[in-house]
This record gives sequence, structure tokens and C-alpha cells, in this order.
Amino acid sequence: MAKDSSLSQDVAELAKTFGGQLLQPADAGYEEARKIHNGLVDKRPALIARCKGTADIVDAVNLGRKLGLEIAVRGGGHNVAGRATVDKGLMIDLASMKGVRVDVKARTARVQGGVTWAEFNRETQLHGLATTGGVVSSTGVAGLTLGGGLGWLMGKHGMALDNLISVEIVTAEGKVLRASDNENADLFWAVRGGGGNFGVVSSFEFRLHPVGPMITGGLAAHPFDKARDVLRYFRDMTQSLPDEVVAFGGLVHAPDGSGMKLAALVVGHFGDLAAGEKAMKPVKAFGPPVMDAVGPIPYNTLNSMLDAGYPTGALNYWKSSFLSELSDAAIDTLVACFAKCPTPMGAILIEHFHGEACRVPVDATAFPHRGIGYNMAILSEWMDPATTKACTAWARETYDAMKPFRSTARYVNYMGDDEAPDQVAAAYGLNYPRLQKIKAKYDPGNVFHLNQNILPSR
Repeated sequence: MAKDSSLSQDVAELAKTFGGQLLQPADAGYEEARKIHNGLVDKRPALIARCKGTADIVDAVNLGRKLGLEIAVRGGGHNVAGRATVDKGLMIDLASMKGVRVDVKARTARVQGGVTWAEFNRETQLHGLATTGGVVSSTGVAGLTLGGGLGWLMGKHGMALDNLISVEIVTAEGKVLRASDNENADLFWAVRGGGGNFGVVSSFEFRLHPVGPMITGGLAAHPFDKARDVLRYFRDMTQSLPDEVVAFGGLVHAPDGSGMKLAALVVGHFGDLAAGEKAMKPVKAFGPPVMDAVGPIPYNTLNSMLDAGYPTGALNYWKSSFLSELSDAAIDTLVACFAKCPTPMGAILIEHFHGEACRVPVDATAFPHRGIGYNMAILSEWMDPATTKACTAWARETYDAMKPFRSTARYVNYMGDDEAPDQVAAAYGLNYPRLQKIKAKYDPGNVFHLNQNILPSR
């Protein structure tokens, strides 16, 4: 790493033209700027470059390369593995880049790299438009899209990355490129699922669809002693879902902090309200639920419904894998493991994939998981650092218990910071060798390696 005196000199020189802020550990605002969503991650960058535009990103990348600093890139800062920050290196922070431009006639939106899904949806829903985005609205557009982008609309409109038209990206050499189907097409293929391996994406252009502003959806909760029945009902209902409907199953805790365990169905219908009412009748009738919040609601409300369960600063440790099937034995194991969950903020979420997200060919984008099925997310979350050992152990033990039912497929956005390198290769399957070649073309020195890293081919 460069000596502090050299760093300070270079920072002082860059500050003459830098549009945003350059923060070192002694500067006002540094302590707040270094924090990310997951409170379990506590790192101290040598420099935080809070960029205002693409030129700032270029200068920051060039400075980091000149000084030999490790480079982390923060969009929304939501990634559970803490890849948005780095000890003693450079954090390129896009959080101030909040531009959202909606073209109503063309049904497109161009957004900068620091935009969250709440900010994205606020602008697009003014015109009754949306694209697939995160189910927690405080999630950043950038990280979620680059790693895949599952969300409410994926049955009808595919993943977030399936709705990309183009990106502007700053490469490891400090070049600004546009990538689309017609320009740098290999790079465009790679960023749709390949994460932050290929550069810093300064802006995204999305295709929009008519959605809302009123849709039908919400959450139905059941007593935990009915959890097996609830998850079996969830499995059965997902065998024949139309594209307009998305359904997730969950083992959760009551939001009042009481520690009461519940089984839940989280659903959305994205079409005509009358059709939505009809489609949701079986969900509302099953059980019946002890809490029924399924009905006509604004699309933006559905997108923020889960936010309170994932507050900034909470400590998080997650494990995740796709399931080969949601068998009775898998359900029994999930329920037995959740009964032992030591934190009243913990949850297990089963996310169903179907519809348009599964019609895209495996090799059409870097994201390879196109089969109809389920993603299991074991979400351990807590506030008291004294319980960290117990809470992380529960997630690992639950993941191990589910080994007989796990497939080899992994969703990179949910992978932690303790994954073996071969797990990244497994997450991309047959697409990994092609990703390695593109990595070698655009980042042969692996400058952008603080991610679920794709090693450049030799």
C-alpha cells in the first residue's frame, strides 16, 4: 500500500478537480461514509471517493491503480458479504449519484449507480411504470442487477438484468465504455450476472413495463405449528402459477420483536385488480391465516413492505442455495431448524422462480439459473454482538442440514464472504469459462477482485 504521505499528496492534487468528496480517516464525515448496511462488517478504507459523476469514477480508479490500493465499489452498500468496502484500500462510493431519468414514451429509464430501488420506483411509478427490482426497497439498483436481480416482477418480466438495455462502465484502465447488444456485446453479456468483476457501472438503462400503481399483494401469516402445512401449500400452489403471480414462502418472526415464530406466504399479482382478487382468494382462504394483509395496495407499498425487517446496521450472516426440490423431507428439515433459530430477527425465505425469468436461455446472459424451482435463503440477523457466535452458527448448521436437498446452483448476490473460490465457479456453471475470458480482456490484472471474484483466464 502507498505511504500515508504519498496518499495525502495525491488526494490533495485530485481534490482540485474532483466533483465529489475525498475522505480520509481523520476527515469529518468519514465515519458515517464508511458504514454499509451489514453492521457485522466493520472496515476502514484508507480513502473513500464519494463520486458525483463518471469523471470522478475515472479519476478514482486511476488513483487507486496508481497507488496500488485495493478497490471496493459501493452502490447501495446492501450486499451481505460486505464487498462494498475494504480495509486500508479505496472505496469508490456511488451513493451520491442519484440521477433517475424516465422516458415515458420509450418506456425506458436511465439511472445512476447510487440509486436504490425505492428511489427508482418513486420516479417510474409516477407514470405507472416499473421493472423487476429488489424485494427490499433500500437495496441498491447496481449490485442487485449486476448479480442477477430477482424480484416481484420476475415471473412476468424476467430478472432485473433481463430488462437491461445498456450500461455505461468504467474499466480498470479508466476507460468509459457503453455496453449493449450492439456495442461491446461481450461485456454486456458479462455484466448481466457477472457482478462487479468488469468495472464500475456508472449508469444503467432499463426497459420499463406498465405496472400499477395499484396491484394486488401482501403477506399472509400462520401459526408456526402449521408451518409444514403452509410450506406444502406453497409448494403445491407454485406448481401452476401464471406469470402475473409471484409467491415466496417464509419462516419468520413476528415484527413486534416478541420472538413469536410464524409461517408466511408473500404474494403479488401484477395485472388487473379484479383478476388479482380472484387469484388471491385461495391464499386468503387457506388456513385461515392469523394475519391477512393481502389485497389491493400500491406497488411501491409492496416494494417497501419487508424493509423494516432489514434495518441498516443490523448484524447479518446469510447462507443460500437453490433447492433441487421442495420435498416433504426438505420442508420438515427447514421447520425443525427454524425452531432452533436464536434471534427474533432471523428468517428462512424460499423464493420461487418461474415464468419469464425461466424462459431465457442459460447462455443468453452470464446469469445461468433459468430452471423453474426455488432459492433458499437462510437469513440470520441480530442486533446484540454478544450473540454473534450463536446466530452465525445457526445459519451454518441449517445450511449443513439442508445439504441433501441443495443443488449446486448458487445465487451470487446472497453468497457470503467466507465462500471457497470453487463456489463462485459453481455459481456460474457452464458460463464460467466464457466469463473468465471476458475478465481477462477487460480486467486482466484483476483490479476489481473484491467481489464474488471471477478469475481471468490465462
